[in-house]
Amino acid sequence: MTDIKAELHSKLRESRAVMLAKLDGLSEYDRRRPLVPSGTNLLGLVKHLAGLEYTYLGESFGRAPGEKLAWVEDESIWEGADMWALPSESSDYLIGLYQRACAFADQTVSELDLDTPGEVAHWPEGGRKTTLGVLLIRMVAETAHHAGHADVVRELIDGQGGSDADMLDEEDWQAYLVKVRQAAETFRD
Repeated sequence: MTDIKAELHSKLRESRAVMLAKLDGLSEYDRRRPLVPSGTNLLGLVKHLAGLEYTYLGESFGRAPGEKLAWVEDESIWEGADMWALPSESSDYLIGLYQRACAFADQTVSELDLDTPGEVAHWPEGGRKTTLGVLLIRMVAETAHHAGHADVVRELIDGQGGSDADMLDEEDWQAYLVKVRQAAETFRD
């Protein structure tokens, strides 16, 4: 029989690893630069996820993290301050923050049962009560979602694709891309 908590935790760890791997070998500039109109950038995704780990898999269960997040304290989080890195926030700092937040969250997951009640302070009144199971599912989804964003941003930076990037050689990828473009062209006005 499958241990649901262990399976969810495993999937969360896998997505965390993908997220961090997208930073490998990049300059500070490439880690920070937005390549889509929304401003999405790799280091901002890591910063954002660090805050979610601390909130959903810590604070929601009365566990205070050992560090304060400036963008939460000054409420600039509500203006998107958790989605990009300030010049004063180095990669080392934000990666370390994320790793500490993940370790903190892992402790929560290890110590509590899936049906342990929690409460998310920033959710609407009357909808704040939840459980570890629900928040663990949410973190798996959030992290996988943002790891997908990271795949696209990384591909825009240097062409490094996702986990299936080595499925085809360069010539076969080009042939595949031609097929996809031709199919799309049939719908061009």
